[in-house]
Amino acid sequence: MVVKSEFEKLGLQPISVELGEVELQEEINDLQKEILLENLQSLGFDLLDDKKTKTVERIKNLIVDLVHHKNNDLKINLSEYLAENLNQDYNSLSNLFSEIENTTIEKYFISQKIEKVKELLIYNELSLSEIADILNYSNVAHLSNQFKKITGYTPTSFKQLKDNKRIQIENI
Repeated sequence: MVVKSEFEKLGLQPISVELGEVELQEEINDLQKEILLENLQSLGFDLLDDKKTKTVERIKNLIVDLVHHKNNDLKINLSEYLAENLNQDYNSLSNLFSEIENTTIEKYFISQKIEKVKELLIYNELSLSEIADILNYSNVAHLSNQFKKITGYTPTSFKQLKDNKRIQIENI
């Protein structure tokens, strides 16, 4: 809503505003772009204009959506999922992502899954076995090992922490 409002302040009518992407009816001129960039940055957003950065953001958005909103789809192959949704070769996407983000798609994907595990542990509604199943881990031991490797805590000790040390999605 905030992003849409900033576009409307400049007299631009977005067709759609979704996570990381705005579709406009008309072209945006340089002055509008400059004002928009300034306004968005003051609100903690950024304007992505180059093709490489846009592609990396689309990869991130697809992974976030997959992990946090489409639990049942986690059983599909990540490389196929990304290549299919972006209509590009996975190796190209992987190389681009690593170049821009200084990490691999796989590590980013695992980080997102671990954040989802933290969220589910905090809610305390599911067993570790159920969480492992939802997030497509082969077994609880695999989830626990990966969780400890990333966070330094076992899932059980994490649950007992007071502040739960979750990281906001946009900061991963």
